[in-house]
Amino acid sequence: MADSDIRAALDRHWAASDANDFEAEHQIYRDDAVLDYPQSGERIRGRRNIQSSRAAQPNQKRFAVRRIIGAGDLWITEYVLTYDGVPSYTVSIMEFVDGKVARETQYFGDPFEPGPSRAQWVERIS
Repeated sequence: MADSDIRAALDRHWAASDANDFEAEHQIYRDDAVLDYPQSGERIRGRRNIQSSRAAQPNQKRFAVRRIIGAGDLWITEYVLTYDGVPSYTVSIMEFVDGKVARETQYFGDPFEPGPSRAQWVERIS
C-alpha cells in the first residue's frame, strides 16, 4: 500500500474519531489488531473489542491532530485528545500489515505547570 493511501486512511480514522463515528473509526484496524496502553498496563485484542471499549467510554471526546509522520508500515500521530474539555496530549504509534493497523500503542500525557527552575527560559504555548 502506498504511503499516500495510508495517510488518507489515517486522516479518515482521526476525523471519524472526532465525530464519534465508531464504525468508520475502526475500519483502519485488522480483525486481529492489538491495542496497548503501556501507562495503565492494558492490552485489547481484536478490532471489535477495541471498538467496543472505545464506544463504552462515557466522556465527551474530541480529537485535534497536530501532526502525522510515517512511512511504510510505521506511522505516528501526535494529537490532543480532550475528555470532557480536559486535554490529554497523546501519541499513537501504529504498525500496519497489508494496509491495516496490526498493532497500536498509545501514550497519554496530562498537562502540567512549568517548573520554576526554568521559568526564565519558558515561553507558553497553547
